[in-house]
Amino acid sequence: MKDNDWKKRLNIVYSTNPDYHYQDGEAEEEITLPKEKQLLRVSLDKRNRKGKAVTLITGFAGTNEALETLGKLLKTRCGVGGSAKDGEIIVQGDHRQKVLEILQKEGYAKSRVI
Repeated sequence: MKDNDWKKRLNIVYSTNPDYHYQDGEAEEEITLPKEKQLLRVSLDKRNRKGKAVTLITGFAGTNEALETLGKLLKTRCGVGGSAKDGEIIVQGDHRQKVLEILQKEGYAKSRVI
C-alpha cells in the first residue's frame, strides 16, 4: 500500500472507472520572464511594520529561485536586510532611488517608482 496518501485525496469520493488516476494538485513550473519584460514597481511601504519604512518591489513574474537571487542582489547592493517571498521583495529602509538605479543597470527596463 502507498504511503497513506488519503489526505491528499479528500475531495474525491468514489470512482468506478478502473483507468482513473488521481492527479495531484502540483503546480506547474513557473517561467521567469526576461528582464526586459518584467514590470517591477518600486514603492515605499509603512503599513503593518510598526512605523518602519521598507522599500517594496512588486510585480516579479518568475520562479522563487530567480526572486531570491534578485532579492539578494538588491539587499547586498543597498547594504541592508530584507526578504523575498510571494512575488515581492522587501528591502529595509527607504532605498527607492537606489533600487531603481540598480534594477535599470541590471536590465529591468520597465521598472518604475510609485
